[in-house]
Formats: sequence, C-alpha cells, structure tokens
Amino acid sequence: MTATRRNQALSDVPIAVSAVTAEALQNSGANDIRSLNQLAPSLLVSSTGTEANGSARIRGIGTVGDNPGLESSVAVFIDGVYRSRTGAGLNELGEIERIEVLRGPQGTLFGRNASAGLINIVSKRPSFEFGANAEAGYGNFNYYRLAGGVTGPVLGDKVAARIDGVYVKRDGFYKDLVSGGRVNDRDRYFIRGQLLIKPTDDIDIRLIGDYTKRKEACCAATYLPVTETVDPTANTTTPGFNTDGAYTAGPNRILDVLRSFGGIINDDTYSRKISVSPGRTFKGTTRDYGVSGELNWDLGGAKLTSITAYRDYKSGGGGDVDYNNVDILFRANDGNAYRQFKTFSQELRLQGQLFDDHLDFLVGGYYSNEKLKVSDNLQFGSQYGEFAACRLITLLSASPALRNNTAPGCQCRPPGPRHWPGHSAAPRRS
Repeated sequence: MTATRRNQALSDVPIAVSAVTAEALQNSGANDIRSLNQLAPSLLVSSTGTEANGSARIRGIGTVGDNPGLESSVAVFIDGVYRSRTGAGLNELGEIERIEVLRGPQGTLFGRNASAGLINIVSKRPSFEFGANAEAGYGNFNYYRLAGGVTGPVLGDKVAARIDGVYVKRDGFYKDLVSGGRVNDRDRYFIRGQLLIKPTDDIDIRLIGDYTKRKEACCAATYLPVTETVDPTANTTTPGFNTDGAYTAGPNRILDVLRSFGGIINDDTYSRKISVSPGRTFKGTTRDYGVSGELNWDLGGAKLTSITAYRDYKSGGGGDVDYNNVDILFRANDGNAYRQFKTFSQELRLQGQLFDDHLDFLVGGYYSNEKLKVSDNLQFGSQYGEFAACRLITLLSASPALRNNTAPGCQCRPPGPRHWPGHSAAPRRS
C-alpha cells in the first residue's frame, strides 16, 4: 500500500481505504475507473452530457457539473501523476497492479483537490524476467475487448521494458428510432510503454508513455419522468415539502409540447429507445496522451522521490442536447466544440526515519502548470423559436385550450370573443 506515500501493509494504514488487487479486477471484469463502483464501497463514478464530464463521488460527496473549470474533489492519480479532471481517467487502464480508493479528506499528502477522497491507480512495472499476457472477451451488443502485454529485460539487469495495449469496440445500447442507428457505443484503444532503469542498487528510474483515443457516439439519454406530479394537499407549515406522500400525476407539459411538434417520446423510460434530430449527432473524439519520469533514490537514512510529468487531453464532438428528434438545441460535430488540458507537474518527496526509527518524516513540494482551452458552438435548432413560445404558454396553464394543435408546430389559439363570468358575449359595433 502507498496510501500514506509510504509502502505499508494495509492493516497498518490509519485511514479508511479499499485496496483492489489485479486479481479482483480480473475476476470482476472491471477495466476502468467507472467499473470500480462494484468493487469499492461508497464510490460512484458517473458522467453528464459526455464522458469528458465524468465525476467521482465518495460517500456521496464530490464535484458534480459539466463546467470544465471545476476540478473534482475526488482526486485521481495514475502512477503518481495527478489527473486534473476525472473524465481524463475514464479510459482503459491496461495491466494494473492495484487500485486504492481512499475515503475522506486526503489533502495533507495529496493536495487541495482531494477533500472528498482519492483514487490511486498503480500499473504493473516492467520485469527483468520475460513474461506475456493476452486476453479476449465478448459480450452483448457485439462487445469485444482485446488486451495484451509483454515485458522482459532489455540490457541484462539494468534495463527492463513493458508494453501494454487494449482495443475495445461495442455497438450502442440505445436505438435511434429516427435513423435506426445505435448511440452510446464504444470504440477505443490504449497503449502504454515503460522502461525501468536501475543503474545502481540504490537508484531506479521509471519512464512511462501512454496514448489513448476514443471515437464514440455519446451520451444520449431518455426522458425521466414522463409525467408531472402535483401535491393536492400542500403543506402550509413547510412549503415545498410533501409530508403526507399524497400526489396526483398528470401529463408532462414539456413532452406534450414536443409531441405537438412531432417529437417521438417513449413512455417506457427504460426501453433504451431514443430519437435524434436528423442531421444531428452525438459522435465525438477524445485523445489523451502523456509522458512521465519517476526517480527513486535510496540515500541510506532517507529516500528521495521525484515525479515529472506532462499530459495533453482533448475531448470534443457533437450532441443533440435536446435529446429528441425535435430540432431545438445542438452542438455541431465540426471541430469547434472541445475542451483541452495541457498539464506539466513536478513533485519532490523526501522520506525517512530518525532517532532509531522513532520518528517517521515526509517532506516535499509540488508544482503544477495547467493550460485550459475551451471552445463551444451550442446552437439553436430550426424549431427553437416555436418551441420556446409554446413552452412559455404552458407555464401559464397546462390546458390544451391555449394551444392550436391543428396548426403547424404549436401556436397560440387565435383571439376570439371573451366570456367573463356573469356576462354574455355581444358583437362589437363600429
């Protein structure tokens, strides 16, 4: 375990931590951070809009939202390198030695962005003995995953190397009722190369380079709920809280408006059937690569560790963000909607023992420089104006009497004679 920046037995670590071994990952079929939900208690990894907006929560606490300027309060470290956004760690992981999930604030040893917890991923190191592995899997929606790796000595007992690769492809699990195609698919590959250099018994240097690319249509969604609920016995003492559990359900006004425009709405939310506006797409591309160098130098009474890293992450693509075949709002897949992070980091640590091992010490420093570039092209669709007008009308009343459902789109009913209570209508005289 390295949860306290020291190699310790799990039983000696004085914090709440879940250690997931390579064997546990293999037996469960987990191969990325999102899959850890089933192995680490209290961890939830989810995404909104796109996987670039992925966020992790521990014990229900985390940073949620699709603002690229927000760093997650659950930090992600891969081979000692901090990933400034959780979405950057949602790719394939290759061969893993272990994953540590630390619960609760970890800011003392891991920095300001670990107030809710931390996910620490340690990949397998190169070995001075030759070895190889291969794996193939097949699943529903025509899913298949191919993975393999090889390791061994390069220069006797001084230099060893390792290379791992993963390729994953799967059809989408949502069916588009308009085009008949599939959405929320997988098409990604990952490769990582490593060198382990041991010039002396007291020094080892680990160099890592990795590259991953995803070209996927993500992330479509269905509407929930398809009805509106109203509290018939409003609570006067605490407004806004339904204390007796009584409610009545009626049609969802927004969905009624969409239907009047020809929108295809599935009343069965879990049927995995959606509708995408013609000419719109969820297709996008994510590219993530980086290099890092780790130096460990045993000075006798202390150990010096230095980790230098550079990473470049870019994710972008289109989206039918009204999640319906009615053309209201969209992002075009023209290369002008993306977010890109370029990060350089340097960490130094010195740890050891003093006074006949009665005192453990660890001192260090961390420097990071991140450049964030965001470009967006969120656009109104061809039916936005009509939809907005009709949506405003439904805020006044859900009654269809305020809308002319026989006219194209959704328009106000033409003005006519007004009937006031207690009065009869009479023709106007010029």
